Amino acid sequence: MWKGTVFTQSSPGWTDSGNFTSLCPNGSRWVWEGLGECAQDGRDMASVCLGLLSIVCFMVSSLPQYYSSCKKGNMDSALSVWFLLLWLGGDSCNLIGSFLADQLPLQTYTAIYYVLADLLMLAMYMYYKMRHKVVHRRTVLNVVGISCVLGLTAGLAHCPGVDPEPEMILSGFRSRSLLSTADASSIQAFTTKEIVGFSIGSVSSVLYLCSRLPQMHTNFKRKSTEGVSYFLFALVILGNTTYGLSVLLKNPEPGQGEKSYLVHHLPWLIGSLGTLTLDLVISVQFLIYRKAPVQNMNLGTDETAPLIPS
Repeated sequence: MWKGTVFTQSSPGWTDSGNFTSLCPNGSRWVWEGLGECAQDGRDMASVCLGLLSIVCFMVSSLPQYYSSCKKGNMDSALSVWFLLLWLGGDSCNLIGSFLADQLPLQTYTAIYYVLADLLMLAMYMYYKMRHKVVHRRTVLNVVGISCVLGLTAGLAHCPGVDPEPEMILSGFRSRSLLSTADASSIQAFTTKEIVGFSIGSVSSVLYLCSRLPQMHTNFKRKSTEGVSYFLFALVILGNTTYGLSVLLKNPEPGQGEKSYLVHHLPWLIGSLGTLTLDLVISVQFLIYRKAPVQNMNLGTDETAPLIPS
């Protein structure tokens, strides 16, 4: 969901001094070598900084939920398993794309971290599910869903990447979704790498969008957000906001029009802004249900409760 496009080479050693001098003469060397970005003015630097801030927000967004889950112990009733599965699916697409599109190490390592954080969240969910000994008809379906997502991630992650383009390409670092890459000499045609990125980015954006709907339904059904950390969504909102600003601030490459630029990055813009909108709706639910009594849907009747109320 990040627009940033920069001149990079697909071959090893693309960050050497010769390429930097010829391809990004007025740019920042640390940005070029570390992120693959050609930041040549204040707008580009602001875009890079906002993009990095969005990555940090996404990386720490799960920590408040870990704490809340350990403290309250009702993660299995507070969070929707489909929210977790679809979020994992979006991050898995991110990881798959980082291999198929030969992304920078920072992108790949960040994508791996996101998937591991999601898996830890799912593991905690299943732990509390088993701890409360709740058996539902959908348990098997949930396990199958988890297995399918993990199997797809493991299988495609080992697929060979797209063959590098011989010509110079455009790429950028991602926040929580895959970036597209494009040929600087043609603003209309999609390169092979760009098609891969565009396709996976579209799937990733749809999964991120759909992930919010089950959680919104769970909150509405429980009439409570107890057990859900608002900081999880607050940090994601901040991440998507800074990501969107980084998209808007980044200067288009020479020869690339604004319309073409938006078209090439449309899936990630829609995913970012759409997810931001749904997270704001969830924020409204936090305000509405902040003092509401908890209606626990998962836990059965307490075996220690008296049969006849006194």
